[in-house]
Amino acid sequence: MDENTTPETTNPDSPEASLSADLTLGSAAAATPEAVESETKTKTRRQINYIHGEAAKKYGWWWGTGRRKTAVARVRIRPGSGEFKINKRSVESYFTEPRDRANAEAALQATKTLGKMDVQVNVKGGGYAGQAGAVLLGVARALRTYDCAHEDVLRDHGYLTRDSRRVERKKYGQRGARRLFQFSKR
Repeated sequence: MDENTTPETTNPDSPEASLSADLTLGSAAAATPEAVESETKTKTRRQINYIHGEAAKKYGWWWGTGRRKTAVARVRIRPGSGEFKINKRSVESYFTEPRDRANAEAALQATKTLGKMDVQVNVKGGGYAGQAGAVLLGVARALRTYDCAHEDVLRDHGYLTRDSRRVERKKYGQRGARRLFQFSKR
């Protein structure tokens, strides 16, 4: 082939023709390696959301798992009347403390979907504060799979980051993790 070949004379199915067509359409930035890498990352995330979307289409629910301390929450959401059930009880009767209720509903309030999504949670382990944190993370992850447009809001509020703090273990020869036995001079 000659070096002066134009795209019209090359095979339209060849990679050179598609590259030259991209360049002639003004998408020179799309041909850079950074753009190709970001496009593959985006496709991967879209494929993941598509897979979750297909499962939701089949079963009608979007899933998310949240963990905090020793509590684990399995969360299912779907568009609906705004019913929020935790272990088959309403959120008001399950979490008696207002701060725990606020934690459980924080992701829905941040994305302005409170009252528009049905939420069902199965949570076990830990105490009430740990369970509320687990529900928060699970709801945030489920909302992200429901609509990836919510991800920026959820990430800005820190709802997609797992809180990895745990209770420090007790050490031998001490009363607790840091507390020593009382010193006696005599």
